[in-house]
Order: sequence, then structure tokens, then C-alpha cells
Amino acid sequence: MSGSSRHGSVRSPGGAASRPGTAAGGSSAGRPATGRPGPGRAATGKGAGDSRPGAGGRALPAIDADRVAALAEPVIHAMDLDLEGVRITAAGRRRVLRLVVDGDGGVSLDAIALASRELSAVLDDSEVMGDVPYTLEVSSPGVDRPLTERRHWRRAIGRLVAVPLAADPASPAGTESDSARVVEGRITGASADGVTLDVAGESRQFGYGDLGPGRIKIEFARLADQDDTDEADADELSADEEGLNGY
Repeated sequence: MSGSSRHGSVRSPGGAASRPGTAAGGSSAGRPATGRPGPGRAATGKGAGDSRPGAGGRALPAIDADRVAALAEPVIHAMDLDLEGVRITAAGRRRVLRLVVDGDGGVSLDAIALASRELSAVLDDSEVMGDVPYTLEVSSPGVDRPLTERRHWRRAIGRLVAVPLAADPASPAGTESDSARVVEGRITGASADGVTLDVAGESRQFGYGDLGPGRIKIEFARLADQDDTDEADADELSADEEGLNGY
């Protein structure tokens, strides 16, 4: 399953446990434990911790997101998943550590819950999050996640995307409009060499170096077509029932 499902754990120094709860934006559970820093990587590269002041006006110590990622990645990879992003923010007197994971075929809620438990144990055994309480949230990427890696394109086969083309160094600056450099099509293949798109019925191939970050487009028309099909089936069934009843 892809999307923004979450499983969260509230951690504080001392390791005491609390009952699971529900967080906004997805399914989550929490239990306090020791919060410590670890390796991390931001969604688009390297990230840094948030040092904004807490509720008491005291600035929280910065956390190295690279260290969080380095600690979390082996745990995620052992589950045949990829760590797609690490974000650390301040929330009053505590922090929120958000990890985004993904895998071939999406990520189930059970996998998210398991990843949260495994990561919690690893983080508790390290000092990477320091002594400030924090909430751990593990989620799968939403459809708004840009397609930047080969695995992103492979996992989006069959989806309609809009993607900017890299500027041609040989073209004079300003000779092409922004809209002319954006291609919209359906992903039909993704190999080691590049991506194949169905653009208005024409199959076109692009190298990864020719493409900017792709964006998946939500296809409301398909949902409308499905609704029309369901209504037609219901009408047909109603007509059959009338015939059987002799009316």
C-alpha cells in the first residue's frame, strides 16, 4: 500500500511505556522510550535537525539527520524496503522524527508497524536523538512524492506523469517555453537505461539524465468512468430483475 499511513512511537528519556494512541493523518501507535539521535537523510538529499526553541524558550540541540539515516537504513533494507526520507522537526518540548519508507508493490500497514518497532529498538540503543523526548512516525510516500530515482519510476509503471525535460545545452537560453519542456504521458517501462512513456499514443524513450523530477497525476476521469460503469451495471441488473418478476 502506498500513501501516508503512519505508525508512531512517542519516546522520552527513561523508557516507560504508554498505551497506543491515534495520530492525525493515519494509523499510529505510541509508547514512550528513550529518545536518542541517529543517522538520517532528507527526502531530497542530506538533512539537518531542527533547532527551533521548545515550549520553554530553550533551543533544542540540533540532530544530525545523516546519522539517523545511517542508523535506520540497515533496519529498513533488512525488510526489503528503501528509506526515502528523514525529517526531524521541533514540536514544543519534543521532536518529531519522520521516516518515509517504500518498497516494490508498496508498503502494507503491517510492514509499517513492524518497521516502527524495529527502528524504535535501534534508536533506543543509540544516542543519536539525544535526551529530548521525540515522536517516531514511519510512513509510506504519497502520490505527491517526486520521481527522482530509478526505483521510483519502476514502481510507478502504469501511472500518468508529468515530467520536465532537462534543458538542452545546445539550445540558446529562452528559446523554449516551460510548457514545451514538460512531457505528459503514461509510464510503460523503466530499465537501467531510462524510462519509456506513452505520450498521446506514441511510445517515447528518455534517459534518466534527460528527465527532471516526475510528478504523478491524479486521474479523476478514470474514477468517473468507473462510476458510470457501475451505474450501467446496476440499471442492467434492475432490468433483469423486472423481467424475472414478470413486470
